[in-house]
Amino acid sequence: MSLFLSALGLMMIFEGAPYFCAPSQVKIFAQKIGEVPDQVLRIIGFALMLAGLTIVYLGRSVFENN
Repeated sequence: MSLFLSALGLMMIFEGAPYFCAPSQVKIFAQKIGEVPDQVLRIIGFALMLAGLTIVYLGRSVFENN
C-alpha cells in the first residue's frame, strides 16, 4: 500500500507541475489538443502507459531490496 501511495503522490506532483509553472501555456495546449486526431492520442497514450509500465517493472526488479 505504501508503494501505491508513493506512486500516486509522485504522479500528482508531475501532473501538477505544469499548472504551477506555466498555467497560460497549459491553457493554450488544452485548446489545441482538440485538433489532434483520436488515433494519434491513442498511440501517444499507449506509448506512455507502456513506458510507465516498463519503468515500474525495471525499478521494482533492479532496485528491489529483497
